Amino acid sequence: MVFSIGHHLDRRSFLRRLSALGVTGAALPFALEFAAIGEAAAFTVSDYKALVCIFLYGGNDYANTLIPYDLANYDRYSAIRGGGSGRTAGGIALSRASLDATSLRPRSPQTLTNDLQFALAPQLKALKSYWDAGNCAALLNVGPLIVPLTRAQYDSGDAARYPSPSGLFSHNDQQSTWQSLAAEGSTIGWGGRLGDLAAANNGNALLTCVSAGGNAVFVSGETVLQYQIGTDGARPIYATQKDYYGTAQASTVKKLLTQSRANIFENEFNIVTKRSLDLYQSVASAIGSVSLKTPFNPDNDLAAQLAIVAQLIGGRAALGAKRQVFFVSAFGYDTHDGLVSNHPALMADLNEALDQFYRATVELGVSSQVTSFTASDFGRTLASNGDGSDHGWGSHHFILGGAVKGGQYYGVAPEVSLTSDDQVGQGRLLPSTAVDQYAATLASWFGVTASEMSTALPRIGNFSTANLGFMN
Repeated sequence: MVFSIGHHLDRRSFLRRLSALGVTGAALPFALEFAAIGEAAAFTVSDYKALVCIFLYGGNDYANTLIPYDLANYDRYSAIRGGGSGRTAGGIALSRASLDATSLRPRSPQTLTNDLQFALAPQLKALKSYWDAGNCAALLNVGPLIVPLTRAQYDSGDAARYPSPSGLFSHNDQQSTWQSLAAEGSTIGWGGRLGDLAAANNGNALLTCVSAGGNAVFVSGETVLQYQIGTDGARPIYATQKDYYGTAQASTVKKLLTQSRANIFENEFNIVTKRSLDLYQSVASAIGSVSLKTPFNPDNDLAAQLAIVAQLIGGRAALGAKRQVFFVSAFGYDTHDGLVSNHPALMADLNEALDQFYRATVELGVSSQVTSFTASDFGRTLASNGDGSDHGWGSHHFILGGAVKGGQYYGVAPEVSLTSDDQVGQGRLLPSTAVDQYAATLASWFGVTASEMSTALPRIGNFSTANLGFMN
């Protein structure tokens, strides 16, 4: 038997895994897999916590999501984005008056770069209310980094001393980098690594990392697989559920797919299939027993994904879940053109989905046990390309939940400029906070110990601060 020993499998863990195999013996073909899951557990818990990643595919326009609102910085924003005279809308700039209802005031006094004050996109009224209530925080200028970088270091071209992520400004590369902290082709995400550490706390390890937003490396671990679910619920093997052509073949197909076989490969296939069928029944039963009064808009795909996540959270006791990582996603954020017409609709859908999901967690009594956070390929250029904005780097993101130290900004606010040293051209923000730090703060709340943090986030030691402080 060959062992694949990853960077985090030390001698103690390796011996523990061998010990587990010694107990199980050769009777279980998947003994190594389940021993690995047990080995990975870094903490034992009795409560429930979930992280929900809301990934905005395409690269969200940061400057029309969190907009400068004080007069001096609004005027800079408007001039760069082609605003009209009298602080009216123009080019790709929003009017200042449209921001009045969503202007943000920190709950505790904060002085940002150049005395910046912000407003949310006009459609994000629910997020504004959660900010005011202390349940929503903003993380400023976060993005993929390998090490902290200054503009001079970035411009030096000395990749050996000052490495930057590969494939900057590329959708595929940066989607992978945000989700896995590695270039395109990575098969393990940082959400999956958290799942590896937490899976032994769950009655069924296969429900540790769940995607309602399609296949995503974010929720793929080294030992934990992602469980994919549709907005309509658990996905069955249809040939075992329904008879066709007037015959009663469904029960026969199910029997053929689950009975013991003499051939070892056929038998293993049937073991896996039976496990899948059993899991389908468990999930369908658990979510079927949850009746939510909170309405979700079925025409809003992101809301529909979050609705099934809420159902799964509601069925956590029946499923034996203590720690879960979820992934949902929305598309359409690649706004090279039509920014003014398309971005407001995206913001409205995001606002509605987050609002409905948060209210569902309140109804379920788990609002302080579920933390949602946004992510995206990258931010975009502050400069206009005429009808939109182009690919960028750093961006602003939101964290929502009852355990969030909300109503505050975290990270460093960038200047509203095309020439400052905190951008690398056209207002592409040079991140001042790494995705690793974002992840580490969430991981710490999730239960990952300081000694295990480098297991989930191998580069966290490159940054001076591992916990950004936005979680209680």
